[in-house]
Amino acid sequence: MNLHLIDWLIVLIVLFGMFYSVSFSSGLMKSVTDFLSAGRTAGRYLISVSSGIAGLGAISVVMFLEMGYEAGFSLAWWGLSQGIIILMLTMSGWVIYRFRSTRCLTLAQFFEKRYSRKFRIFTGIVAFTAGIINFGIFPAVGAQFFISYCGLPDVYMGIPVYPLVMIVLLCISLYFVYTGGQIAVIIADFFQGIFATLVLVIVVLYLFFSIGWDQVEYSLEQTPIKLAIEEIDALEDDESFMALSEMEQEERKSDINERHENSSRINPFKTSHVEDFNFWYFLIGIIGIMYGSMSWQGSQAYNSSAKSAHEAKMGSVLAGFRGLPQGLFFLLVPILIYVFMNHADYQHVAASVELSLQDLDTNTLRSQMRGPLVLSTVLPIGLLGAFAALMLAAFVSTHDTYLHSWATIIVQDVIMPFRNKPFDKDTHLKVLRYAILGVAIFIFLFSLLFQQNQKIALFFAITAAIFAGGSGAVIIGGLYWKRGTTSAAWTAMIVGALISVGGVLVKQVSVDWLADTSSFGQLKGVLEFIRNINGQEYWAISMGCSALSYVVVSLMGNTEPFDMDKLLNRGEHAIEGEKKVVNKDTQLGWKIFMMGDEFTKGDKLIYILNYVWTGIWTLVFIIGTAYNLSNDVSDATWMAFWKNYIYIHIVISLSMIVWFTIGGFRDLKIMMERLNTDHRDHDDDGWVEDK
Repeated sequence: MNLHLIDWLIVLIVLFGMFYSVSFSSGLMKSVTDFLSAGRTAGRYLISVSSGIAGLGAISVVMFLEMGYEAGFSLAWWGLSQGIIILMLTMSGWVIYRFRSTRCLTLAQFFEKRYSRKFRIFTGIVAFTAGIINFGIFPAVGAQFFISYCGLPDVYMGIPVYPLVMIVLLCISLYFVYTGGQIAVIIADFFQGIFATLVLVIVVLYLFFSIGWDQVEYSLEQTPIKLAIEEIDALEDDESFMALSEMEQEERKSDINERHENSSRINPFKTSHVEDFNFWYFLIGIIGIMYGSMSWQGSQAYNSSAKSAHEAKMGSVLAGFRGLPQGLFFLLVPILIYVFMNHADYQHVAASVELSLQDLDTNTLRSQMRGPLVLSTVLPIGLLGAFAALMLAAFVSTHDTYLHSWATIIVQDVIMPFRNKPFDKDTHLKVLRYAILGVAIFIFLFSLLFQQNQKIALFFAITAAIFAGGSGAVIIGGLYWKRGTTSAAWTAMIVGALISVGGVLVKQVSVDWLADTSSFGQLKGVLEFIRNINGQEYWAISMGCSALSYVVVSLMGNTEPFDMDKLLNRGEHAIEGEKKVVNKDTQLGWKIFMMGDEFTKGDKLIYILNYVWTGIWTLVFIIGTAYNLSNDVSDATWMAFWKNYIYIHIVISLSMIVWFTIGGFRDLKIMMERLNTDHRDHDDDGWVEDK
């Protein structure tokens, strides 16, 4: 085993703390609303930190280590292009504010209010299908991480360790979500989030100051040369290449060297030949941020857990600051892992890791486990255990959140509408718990049997698009366009799902049985072309076709405009106590910056800080892009920029830990008081009366 006794003690202490943080929440849950949305009592910092660790997840850490290893610094640069988009969406409350104003517990409940009960059931089924398939590889990747990182044996006392680790981890997650529903999830995830963020920053600091910056620069500068050499060496086994003349061979080699000049891990403008994680990947991601806001329901419960729409909105705004320590880790650590694997000074690390990778069955697994194996080799005693504890917390936080969310969807959005009448409280909670167990059993079996053949990020994109490809058009159209019709919603969802499911199936089917010499040779070429479309590109195709179909079908319809005031609980339908963004007395200056009368001085300060921070990096991106398009910027200049970028983010990340810890504990105290004293509507179970 790789872990020392001290490391295992750290893991056990953290696990005990996780159990303790949940134990006192069990008596606070008194209704279905408490189980589903924490009685709508959560403040902004609790929402931000809890949803952040739920989104982090053990699988996300592995994914970004894999992704950053190939993309290098371009991951951060093109991420800057998303800054202004995310800022405008969060500041305006795009989708989130309006959705929270509907007071719906799930998206599909909104679909029933806006479209129809049958459509709610359909979207619930589609969302659930997409979610559990997407969720299905979580246990597999998490278990494989702990086996590789901790150095666990394949078999222990005659029992295969891989399924055993999955069972143990899933049982811990089930305990958390069973104990107190969303209340327990939020409380546990908050403590785990604070701990995880602290460890991430410590790992960054240790690795960053353990490796000389010159070593980082040299390793990354050699990447194009290294890739070209590897491709040229592979040509020696190519019979068609060896049959060429000496001059033709040299020309071929020259073409390879020239092509790999655009495979830089330093200069983001030289990524055209980087496979998968290139400019197009990030461009599709930018579009997806706008189109798919709130489409993914894996953490939907956090949106409905806020004590008001304003708090939900502020939680989203704060997420930009909360995510800085995670972003620093995901940027720098994969690059440092690349240095360990490619610099001559660390040959002993690379040799040890390569030996361990040989024991893994597929290239997909080797790509995923390279980063964890490097970390298990280079981290010292104590920090090795702390990172293992972090990954345990990340695994549990994601799984308890997703188990809760997908079970909620199948019960609230499929079973309940089919019944045509609500459950009593006790039965409702029992059915929710049965559904949670069912989801856990499914993802265990899926992880055990499914053979993943794509990078994690690309698998996420294509499976999520089964729902999110069409739901973006349906949500945006439903919240903002009174002419959007039910027929258009059906069409958009079906189109998006069919495209994405088709992509998943094609990726699983081999076309080798179609011989090139047969009459099906041309068909084989077409199928291979389709198979080469990656998951991110399938997402783009799904979004475009679904949005177009929603608009076209809506315009073809001839129905009365939908009553948006009733849907959004405004005007004569306003709910007492709900604050509104728009107020005629609000000063014009604050209106311009999307701040209404519900904003305190502290809220305004947070908004201004967000504007300033995002604005600075947006200007850096715009100016840097313009300069690079007209000048040839050297790798040395780029490395100087990245060094300063990292130092700035280290300082800011340390400040964020302090800020969110203080704010989170304040929110936790208020939440406890409200759960103990508030007179909540315990009959609110997500049931929608017939129109």
